[in-house]
Amino acid sequence: MQKIIPFLWFDGKAEEAANFYTSIFKNSKIVNIMHYGEAGPEPKGTVMSTTFELDGEEFIALNGGPQFTFSPAISFFINCQTQKEVDDLWEKFSKDGEKQGPGWIKDKYGVSWQIVPTLLSELLNDPDPEKSQRVRKAMLQMDKLDIEKLKHAYKGQ
Repeated sequence: MQKIIPFLWFDGKAEEAANFYTSIFKNSKIVNIMHYGEAGPEPKGTVMSTTFELDGEEFIALNGGPQFTFSPAISFFINCQTQKEVDDLWEKFSKDGEKQGPGWIKDKYGVSWQIVPTLLSELLNDPDPEKSQRVRKAMLQMDKLDIEKLKHAYKGQ
């Protein structure tokens, strides 16, 4: 059993969001859907919460109402091995979403995601400050991160 589970508060779109997210990631599924009963506060039968897995990690989505919204202060960081993976995820999350800067995107439900090639950390942490600074500068010019452009910046090209 997963000890720490992200718990996401939606305003009526928990099941829709869970279906969207599970359609994006491999090894993902809806685990459970709970409905409101007679006691409410929503009409009986309305989805109260959805438990789902993304790439084997469990999440809970609650239809809690409009009291809270998402903020980019909390985001989900996705390590990507290839540019194809970056491109595919960027396209899926940006549909009806909002690009927020280097590697960051807010999906159509307001949840922020960071779609980042794993190579970026290595390049930014290079002991040569000139190389890492060139990579940081190149990264800050991008919305969707581009591995080849980051490599070129690293090499000083």
